[in-house]
Amino acid sequence: MTVIETAAATAIPNVTRVSATPDALELMKKLMVMHGPLMFHQSGGCCDGSAPMCYPRKEFKVGAQDVFMGEIGGQPLYMGKSQWEYWQHTHIIIDVVPGRGSGFSLEAPEGVRFLTRSRVFTDAENDALDAIGPPPNGIERPAY
Repeated sequence: MTVIETAAATAIPNVTRVSATPDALELMKKLMVMHGPLMFHQSGGCCDGSAPMCYPRKEFKVGAQDVFMGEIGGQPLYMGKSQWEYWQHTHIIIDVVPGRGSGFSLEAPEGVRFLTRSRVFTDAENDALDAIGPPPNGIERPAY
């Protein structure tokens, strides 16, 4: 965690809601060469439950029920609002593991799948996120 100075000269942690492992970032680079800009969405619905799904960025429309979590490797990650209610107190870490995931996610033919790992935010991180306010939804922060 790094520290930034605010205009009031008080230090607050520079907190991100999402990150990705080096393996996930490497796979994302490969997928971007094949498919162009990407986006991730974790819905909690069918098709691998709450697994993060990777799509070509312009082929998945986000809306008011999608929460913009941040970017990994320069690619946006959204989470369905119902999932957000469960995960909002955790830092999301996108990883990649061997095995086939859903046929809808771009990595499926590669014999691997993206996986969500997490850790609970510290009190200082929670305080910083509270000061920032809630993340925008898909209408306020579209994928493209």
